Amino acid sequence: MNPQSLQFALEQLRQGGVIGYATEAVFGLGCDPDHAEAVARLLKIKQRPIDKGLVLVAADFSQLLPYLDLAALPEGRLAAILDSWPGPNTWIIPAKPEVPTWLKGRFSSLAVRVTAHAQVHDLCLGFGKPLVSSSANKSGEPPARSAIELTLKMGAELDYILPGKTEGLVNPSLIRDGSTGAVVRPA
Repeated sequence: MNPQSLQFALEQLRQGGVIGYATEAVFGLGCDPDHAEAVARLLKIKQRPIDKGLVLVAADFSQLLPYLDLAALPEGRLAAILDSWPGPNTWIIPAKPEVPTWLKGRFSSLAVRVTAHAQVHDLCLGFGKPLVSSSANKSGEPPARSAIELTLKMGAELDYILPGKTEGLVNPSLIRDGSTGAVVRPA
């Protein structure tokens, strides 16, 4: 990856921009999870209602700690979650009460993932915190699987599309309930 491309993507994020980037299976849309206007813009681009909530992707587990109420997890569940990371495993974990509605939607929990995708890892590491990570598509449409496809579908609405490749997974990440381990969305 071109270091200038990564730096430009980070600049866009710091300025409240919405970017596109490759993940394990599809391209994603991302922004600063703590920037209300950026998240509102991402939701508008996707035509996604705020009540559905969003996924946060992080370089490592420590980046997620400000958002999660780990004390609300049943005994032993955290170990199972941590054993699945890094990788394409998204967990729904109780959120701290101060986590804004624009992230958790109508829920008291938050969907989170620690990525194994090198470029997403570097993006989150360089940004210093997790990113909103939502599939690069309008609600109900299939997600973009390449930078070219994303450019054609949504390029004019985004501040930047970071060149990169998915890892070839067929489906987006598995989503499980962190409190029970139950599958919410299969991979």
